[in-house]
Amino acid sequence: MMIVGLTGGIGSGKTTVATFFKELGIPIYIADDAGKKLMLTSEKVKNAIIALFGEHAYVEGIVNRKFIADQVFNSSEKLAQLNKIIHPAVANDFKTWLKDQKSDYVIYEAAILFESGGYKKCDVVLLVTAPKLDRLKRLQKRDDSSIPEIEARMQHQWSDDQKRKLADYEILNTKLSATKAQVKNLHEIFLNTVKT
Repeated sequence: MMIVGLTGGIGSGKTTVATFFKELGIPIYIADDAGKKLMLTSEKVKNAIIALFGEHAYVEGIVNRKFIADQVFNSSEKLAQLNKIIHPAVANDFKTWLKDQKSDYVIYEAAILFESGGYKKCDVVLLVTAPKLDRLKRLQKRDDSSIPEIEARMQHQWSDDQKRKLADYEILNTKLSATKAQVKNLHEIFLNTVKT
């Protein structure tokens, strides 16, 4: 079974692209969602996060996202330590998930697929890009964040140019109809790749 890595900068439209693949019957594993779930369900992950950030990391058993975000976005060292807790847990969860899939290929969607080295476990990588202004508008609407807050988050991710060097395919996500057409085209390519 082929593993297609799906990535792109924050606000590029990875989730939209993943949804289009899902509509074609392709199983989607969203690493960020899995990471959030594991922060709640895995005692090992919970204990490691509390050891790193202290008791304030959880409030009545629920992850204190604002507190953790404030810690990591001002410290690349803390962010790296958090990633060292989450990424191995997500990798194990993905392996378990993969065993239950019956498709010709699956999509592994991760925001920092390149930064984390996760792309090395994928057979091909699809990069989703969008102009910065589009991304900022989407994120302002989606997260109710300020431009400086969004740009601070963007700085923790590689640029599209860095990602392009390692990606096998790219979708420019500006018009939904064009994005959907590109997904259908890539779907055929991926199916043919598996069958040859």
